[in-house]
Amino acid sequence: MSQNQHDIQGYWKANIRIIAICLVIWALVSHGFAIWLRPLLAGISFGGADLGFWFGQQGSILFFIALIFFYSWQMNKLEERFGVKED
Repeated sequence: MSQNQHDIQGYWKANIRIIAICLVIWALVSHGFAIWLRPLLAGISFGGADLGFWFGQQGSILFFIALIFFYSWQMNKLEERFGVKED
């Protein structure tokens, strides 16, 4: 296997790892906190509503936006590491 092929495989393995981390965080926040754990979070007040409701209405969206920035930041670091950064 050539060095270039090894770099491509390493790049995509790291890329898939970042995507998997983002998907797990997204699922935990949007489904876990807003749906599955809502009864446990009902007693906690946040922003004038219970925390489970807040995650369902606003928190999931805010976390999704934060994940977009996290993914972009991580991909910039990854592209720099593997020498495929765009100018």
